[in-house]
Order: sequence, then structure tokens, then C-alpha cells
Amino acid sequence: MKISSFFKTITIKQADIITVSVIFLFTMIFVGLLVEEMYEDYEKALEQSYVTSIESLSESEVLAQKHQRLKSLLIKTALAIVTLSFILFAIFLGFHNLFNKLLHRDTKRFLEFFEQNTYSDKMIDPNSIFFQDFKVMVGYANEMVAKIKEQRNSLQELNEGLEERVRMKMTKLESINKNLEKEKKFSQDLLVSQREFLRYTVHETNTPLSVILMSIELYLMKNPRDRQLSKIEAAVKNIFSIYDDLSYLVKKDQVEYPKRVINFANYINSRIDFFTEVAQQSKVSFNNKIEASEMHIYFNETKLQRIVDNTITNAIKYTLPKEVITVTLIQIGANIEFAMGSKAKTIKDTQKVFHEYYREEEKADGFGIGLGLVRSICEEEDVKISVSSDANETVFKYIFKMMGD
Repeated sequence: MKISSFFKTITIKQADIITVSVIFLFTMIFVGLLVEEMYEDYEKALEQSYVTSIESLSESEVLAQKHQRLKSLLIKTALAIVTLSFILFAIFLGFHNLFNKLLHRDTKRFLEFFEQNTYSDKMIDPNSIFFQDFKVMVGYANEMVAKIKEQRNSLQELNEGLEERVRMKMTKLESINKNLEKEKKFSQDLLVSQREFLRYTVHETNTPLSVILMSIELYLMKNPRDRQLSKIEAAVKNIFSIYDDLSYLVKKDQVEYPKRVINFANYINSRIDFFTEVAQQSKVSFNNKIEASEMHIYFNETKLQRIVDNTITNAIKYTLPKEVITVTLIQIGANIEFAMGSKAKTIKDTQKVFHEYYREEEKADGFGIGLGLVRSICEEEDVKISVSSDANETVFKYIFKMMGD
């Protein structure tokens, strides 16, 4: 029982020691027996030699007999050593093959274990291993498999939880996406409706405005101008300017605006004349410094009107009462500079003044879209804008290219 339990816990080192010890033991026994036999033969040879000498053999015969016996003893000793060598080799080879097979079996079990555990969590049986060294390794390997299994189960649970959360999130996102699609469709429909309403309103507004303005002109041809009529005329012209902005906004993406040769000086003079009554009602006046009459540009008239009209109405709106709006148009090389300046409240941020819906004063009239239109048109037509503003004067400048450049 003790021997079997010992072999169950044997190590490779202990197996090597046992093998060497057994071989050494058998060698000692065999050598001892051989020495004992040789010693007996040697004694017999001495006794015979002694008897022969007593029987008065000749000296030559005695030497011949000794030589013969010693030769026989040498041959026997050589044969014994050879036999001992073969026996020792056979014993060593046997033990070596035995432990080598056991070692190979344990190694094969480990290889099969690692190959199988690529796809499963099967553990190796410690009782199927012979060497104690491998049994220690089995303990570590099984512990590793247990930890891997535990981590795999934990990851699987985590993955299942993540998949569930992802499914819930996807369901929620799909619901949100459907709602967004509905809201998008609603917004698009609302935008289309607003555009249609605005187009219809703009179209229907033109006729009554034209009738009102025409009626005022006919009335003034027969009757003198009075203060109330001037107010009505100024208001109608302001409405016309707003109408033109809205009309451009509605049509700008659907209508092509062709360019033509425009006498810039004459055009600005005509627009100043148009807004003179509006300026008088705001208690401001124009100082027209346009002298040259032959400065031409190649431009679309509708776009040019949006730039000029918005600049003039903006100047009228913000110029301080009883101040003068100075209008200049000068040629600078191959360009024409159109500028309008007056004493007005200082603009805090000259970069934002052209942004859509931006107004520095919340109480100011208008929607804040006029200068936004001006900026977009200038960007499209490569017109350079600059604004300067201080306590003395606020100036808007536009650089146009002359016709042919």
C-alpha cells in the first residue's frame, strides 16, 4: 500500500535517482559475486601449484601451468565484465524505456488537454498523471481553466446584458427616429405652406401698394402736398422696400436674375429721389456728392436695388434727427466705391450687423433681414463690404467692379 502511494507521488527527479540506485545495486551485487568466484579460483590455483611443486615437477612445467591458469582466469574475467556490461545496459535501457513511456503518456495527456480546452472547459484528471511534477502542473492548469470559465461566463452575462440594452436603445432610437421623421415632414410641409403663403401674400400685396402710390401721385398732380399725405407716401415707400425684400427672398432660388449695363450714378440718384420723402419724415436729409454721371457696372438691377435700398433705409432709420446722410460714388482704379455715412448711434459689433435677424437694439423697427440679404448678394457677386462706426460717423462702403473688369 505504501509502495503504490509512493509511486503515485513520484517525481521525474526521484525516478532518475531510483534508476541510478537500482543499476548501482545490481552492479555491486554482480561484482561481489564475481570477485568471490575469482577469489576461490585463485585459491584453488595456488593449492594445485603447491601440490605440484611437492611432487618435484620441473620448474618449466610449473611456470607453464601457472601461465595456463592465469590466462584462463583472464579470459573468464573478461567474459564476466562483458556480460556485466550487457546486463547493466539492459537494465538501464529497460528503466529508461519505462519512465520515457510514462513521461510521453503524461505529455500526451497535457497536449490533449490543451487541444480540447480550445473549445471546451473540460479539466484534466490528476490520477491519470504519473509524475508528481505534472500533477502540480495539472493543479495550475485546472485552476486556469476554472478562472477562464468563470470569466467567460461573466463576459457572456455582460454581453447578454449589453445586447439587451442595445436592443432597448435601438428600439428607443427607432421610436425617436420615427418621431423625428414625422416632425421633419411636418416642418417641411409647414415650410412649404409658409412659402406658398408668403408668395401669395407678396403677390397680392403688390397691386394695392401700387394703387396707393399711384393714387398719391395723381392726387399731388391736382392738389398741394400736405403733412398727412407725405406721411402716407413715406409709409407706402417703406412698405414697398419691405415688399421688395420679401419678393426677392421668395424668388431668389427659383428665378434667374440676368445682368445688364447700369449707369451706377443715375441709378443711385433715382433711389435717393425715391426715399427723399421718407428721409424728410424721419427729420434727416441727403447730401448727394455724386458728380460723375458716367460710371457703369454690369449687374442685375434687382440685386443692386436690394443693396442700395437697404443701405438707404438703414441709414434713414438709424441717423440721428436733423443730421445729414452723405452719399458718395467715386472711381478708384478699376473699381467704384459706393459709400453712405451719417452721424448715428455707434455700432457695437460691425461684424454681426450683416447677420440675418441681428439687431443691436431690440426696440428697433424691422425684422433684421435687410442687411443679411445685402451680405448674401455681395458674396454672390464679389462685392466687398466694409463698415466703420464711431461717435462721429457710421459709414457703409461697397466696392463694385467697373464694367469690363
